[in-house]
Amino acid sequence: MSFSDIQTPALILDISKVKSNISRMTSHIKSLGVDLRPHLKTSKSIDVARLAVTGNFGGITVSTLREAEYFAERGFVDITLAVCLVPSKLDRAAALTARGVNLKILIDHPTLARALAEHSGDHQVLIEIDCGEHRTGLAWQAPELLEIARLLDGAANVQCAGVLTHAGHSYGCRSAGEMTALAEIERTAVVGAAGRLREIGITSSIVSVGSTPTAVFASDLTGVTEARPGVYMFGDLFQAGIGSCGIDDVALSVLSTVIAHQEKQNILVIDAGGLALSKDRSTQSLAHDCGYGLVCSAHSGKPFPGWTVGAVHQEHGQIISQNPIDFSNHPIGSQVRILPNHVCMTAAAHEQYHVIDGSDPHAPMEMWPRCNGW
Repeated sequence: MSFSDIQTPALILDISKVKSNISRMTSHIKSLGVDLRPHLKTSKSIDVARLAVTGNFGGITVSTLREAEYFAERGFVDITLAVCLVPSKLDRAAALTARGVNLKILIDHPTLARALAEHSGDHQVLIEIDCGEHRTGLAWQAPELLEIARLLDGAANVQCAGVLTHAGHSYGCRSAGEMTALAEIERTAVVGAAGRLREIGITSSIVSVGSTPTAVFASDLTGVTEARPGVYMFGDLFQAGIGSCGIDDVALSVLSTVIAHQEKQNILVIDAGGLALSKDRSTQSLAHDCGYGLVCSAHSGKPFPGWTVGAVHQEHGQIISQNPIDFSNHPIGSQVRILPNHVCMTAAAHEQYHVIDGSDPHAPMEMWPRCNGW
């Protein structure tokens, strides 16, 4: 199969870049003396998962029960579901545990702890700590931390496996120094929480941190047992913009076809719109605004200087350029590739990857399915 055979818009995944990104993160996290539990909410792919755990202990992180079920069905048995689980979903979680999956679920409130204690299934639980993002979790000094831990410890069918935090606000950092400092705040919060639990006789076998930027720039993870970054496998324009990767590390792009010319406006129209690319505009907060994505040569994957997707409708994208476009070089029916602002959002609308090896132009293209849904 060649690009011309692909119905667009479609995801193109460069496996050589994926492998390089995975190897780099694995080596870095291991050098800090902790385990890497890769987060698969971005890839949602068994094939990527098998690469991500290579050289690691085999545990993975997911964001939905559907992902947990998908990976469990394909042989993964050590899974952390890193989103607080509501009582209405406990039956599904317990069904995975009953099948032999070592599933860790997340809570941050005494109400959830009581619901777990009353549930008939067996559960392993991580208490979520808020290290400053203020999304979910509780402060490591909060009195509720000990209340939750005691409720879990007193339940016959529940094990308090430890504590977990996520420095999602690292996306607001703009320098290596800021990210290193935030990585230390993240570490301090979760290690402090584990210490408080230890004082009441509850040992945290898992002390877990997350976030690709803090994982990349962390210099000390003393007291932590594992890190859970995820977007590092693919990279995107926002991560490149804040220094977590380079543009040449971005492994995923969207293949698209030129469907119209607007020569007076100096615009190429493509068949990748807001659904195929997402409407994430995260790079507008950076020094270099990439619009809805950078436009690249379909075959080389190299960006055209000054070209971005400037506007999107549901199924239309408008390519704009700082310089005059030579429309004769981009006729209707020709193809381009778009590097995404936020790869997690872009990939979410697609059902499969078209996998190439950028280091070997003669390697056959493969098709890798994705898991979607909740």
